[in-house]
Amino acid sequence: MDASTKQRIEELVSSSPIVVFMKGSKLMPQCGFSNNVVQILHALGVPFETFDVLSDMEIRQGIKEFSNWPTIPQVYVKGEFIGGSDILIEMYNSGELREQLEVALAS
Repeated sequence: MDASTKQRIEELVSSSPIVVFMKGSKLMPQCGFSNNVVQILHALGVPFETFDVLSDMEIRQGIKEFSNWPTIPQVYVKGEFIGGSDILIEMYNSGELREQLEVALAS
């Protein structure tokens, strides 16, 4: 990944406390995994921003390298990569996600 793509990703990741790199938008997810993440975050009632990787191939490929994670969606909380759809589902079901987001949003 080139330096400008890395810088753009770093800016996106730090642009909001919760950022989701996904296919589509929170209003119109374009895949089931992205939709799962959106539904979980809506259920928790937390504010979040999304970036549609379908709109930018450099970011779509670069985010996978940035996080060392091969799939989309990717969720970042306070600049830290949390995981994708399966991890968020597990964390949501265990209650861990609610706790982590409450702490992150309070600080």
